[in-house]
Amino acid sequence: MVASKSAKQIATELGENAGRYLLLDVREPEERELAYIEPSLHIPMAEIADRLGEIPRDRDVVVYCHHGSRSIAVVSYLESEGFERLTNLTGGIDAWSRTVDDRVARY
Repeated sequence: MVASKSAKQIATELGENAGRYLLLDVREPEERELAYIEPSLHIPMAEIADRLGEIPRDRDVVVYCHHGSRSIAVVSYLESEGFERLTNLTGGIDAWSRTVDDRVARY
C-alpha cells in the first residue's frame, strides 16, 4: 500500500527534520522549468529504473509530480525494488503551491 501525506504534513516534517528527507521530483524537465520544490532530486518517471542508484535507501523519500498520479506509480515501483521509506505527496506540487508555498508557480 502506498503511503501518502498532504503537502502540509510533509512541510511540517521537513521543518522538524529536513535532513531525514529527500524530495524526489518525477515530472518531465519542461515541468520542472515551470516550478519545483527545493531542495529536490529530479529524475523523470521514465528514467527511474535506470537511475535507482541515485535514490538513497537510508532516508525517507517523498515522491512528487504535478497532481500525484505519477508519483503514486513511482512509489509502487520503488517498493517493488525493495525501497521501504517512501511517501507520496498527495496532490503533488500543485497542492504544495496551494497550501504550503504560493511562490511555487501553478500550471
